[in-house]
Amino acid sequence: MAPQGLTYALMVQGAPYSQQASHSALRFAEALPAQGHRVAAVFFYHDGVYNAASMMSPPQDEPHLLERWRALHQVQQCELLVCVASAIRRGLLDESEAKRHGHSHPTLEAPFELTGLGQLMHAALHYDRLITFAP
Repeated sequence: MAPQGLTYALMVQGAPYSQQASHSALRFAEALPAQGHRVAAVFFYHDGVYNAASMMSPPQDEPHLLERWRALHQVQQCELLVCVASAIRRGLLDESEAKRHGHSHPTLEAPFELTGLGQLMHAALHYDRLITFAP
C-alpha cells in the first residue's frame, strides 16, 4: 500500500508584489501535487489579505497572483480564507461587509471568504502541517 500524501494548511502574511512571502507560498502550494500532497486551506493574515483584493491588476509582465490563487483553489479544491479583522481594516470587504459598512461594491470575491482566527486554529489542528509564509 502506497503512503498517503500530507494535507497542508498555509498562512500567508505578506502582501503581493511588495514581499516574497505570498509568491513563495503560492509556488510551494502549486508544487505539492507533484509530490503527492495537497493544500487544504490557505489563511491570509495581516498584509497577506491583499492577495485577495479583487481589483488587483498587475502589469502583463508580472505574475497575476490573484488569478493563480483562484487557479490553486480550482485545482486543489482548497479553501482561501481571509482574516476578517485584517481585511476590514485594510478595505477588503465581501458583499455582506460592504453593505454593512455603507460601500457600494465588494473588494473581495469568491472563492476567497472572510473568516475568523477559529478557522486558522481548525486548520492547525486538523491538517498534517501548517506552514507560515511571512515577510
